[in-house]
Amino acid sequence: MTILMCLLLATLTTIAQGQGTRVGFYRTTCPSVESIVRTAVQSAVRADPTIAAGVLRIFFHDCFVHGCDGSVLLDGPSSEKTAPPNLPLRGFEVIDAAKSQLETTCPGVVSCADISALAARDAVVLAGGIDWQVPLGRRDGLVSQASDTVNLPAFNDSISVQIQKFADKGLNIQDLVTLVGAHTIGTGACIVFRYRLYNFNGTNQPDPDINPSFLPQLRALCPEGGNDSRRVDLDTGSVTHFDTSYFTNLRNGRGVLESDAKLWSDSTTRPIVQRFLGLSGLLGLTFNVEFGRSMVKMGNIELKTGSQGEIRRVCRATN
Repeated sequence: MTILMCLLLATLTTIAQGQGTRVGFYRTTCPSVESIVRTAVQSAVRADPTIAAGVLRIFFHDCFVHGCDGSVLLDGPSSEKTAPPNLPLRGFEVIDAAKSQLETTCPGVVSCADISALAARDAVVLAGGIDWQVPLGRRDGLVSQASDTVNLPAFNDSISVQIQKFADKGLNIQDLVTLVGAHTIGTGACIVFRYRLYNFNGTNQPDPDINPSFLPQLRALCPEGGNDSRRVDLDTGSVTHFDTSYFTNLRNGRGVLESDAKLWSDSTTRPIVQRFLGLSGLLGLTFNVEFGRSMVKMGNIELKTGSQGEIRRVCRATN
């Protein structure tokens, strides 16, 4: 192992400290928890590499509503799953598979919220990201309402709105840019960005943030009147690899979502993107290391621990 890798792993070890959670929470009660979850994620990603992005996205959408309490996993006629921002979510069956095995091995011990946290980390690692230690000890929430998803970050949010939504969860501007970097393995439906290609803000012109050489490619994928649900890679040329090419694409005017493109065009967030790219004159940031740091931080939003909530027997329903 190289000296650099040792230093990176040491850094990730020191940052994996939760507020009410801790690394090794299940060391005596369910010592195989991490291997069981990783096996479930590996099996799913082996069958469909794109599922890694879905599993990671589930954790984001969970943490931004009621904190990281597994509320997005619950079924129901008006649950969070039914809200428009959550309809494209996929990968729930991966969480279910891990939970099923854990209920056989360690019944009633491991929360669905913790399974989601571990699965998100494993999805990143399987896509080529660097491992980090995940503090555990979350409890599962009892409430899941579609109406509570209104403050999820949106594809057309301005930078100021994005900053505020993240700040409301205790996350700073660097966390924002870092966590949105998860789009390196993400896709977006034509319906959420087609307006940028033909009639941006009522101008009958494309969004000027789009590189003119990239525009024909996007229009070919999402023609006017075309299939709204067609998925397009958010990191052109590297969608299955967790890397910094997403930020390179932003710099080159190849951001697909408006909210993504603004990370480069807005002077508030551009310096952080530049630091991830190691541009001359700026103190560099290592994306993989910072991603693990910000994931630990996000994973401790509005925690339920101790006697709060419950440990679900099935992730799709309360006990």
